[in-house]
Amino acid sequence: MNHDDAGRTARGARWGWFLGWALVGACGGIGLAAILTVGAALLALAAAAAVFLLRKGPRRAVAGAVSGVALPLFYLAYLNRGGPGDVCRTVSGGQTCTEEYTPVPFLVAGALLLVAGLVIHVMAGRGGEGDRVAER
Repeated sequence: MNHDDAGRTARGARWGWFLGWALVGACGGIGLAAILTVGAALLALAAAAAVFLLRKGPRRAVAGAVSGVALPLFYLAYLNRGGPGDVCRTVSGGQTCTEEYTPVPFLVAGALLLVAGLVIHVMAGRGGEGDRVAER
């Protein structure tokens, strides 16, 4: 394997670890949002995955968790896409109405967290510090 292939493989592995952490962040964010139902189980799953990733992967990939928290925020923005105010939908046999929030704060917060995690990950990769994954 030549130097370019090795570098490409290492970059791919770093992004894989980032995505793993993003899933941990998403699971933790959804767990917090659903704390009264399945949230405790999701938080336990996120904690177990975090312990695994901390032991096996590069520590700088933890920035993926920041980006992962954006997923539940984007979902909340999607759920409130008709808001703010009462939103009525036609269902069989009538109509149902729900009150929705404005989706903009959820969308903006999600976008900021997504970009922040990506920027932190990219900037940490340019720092030149060795990754434990590259050593293996």
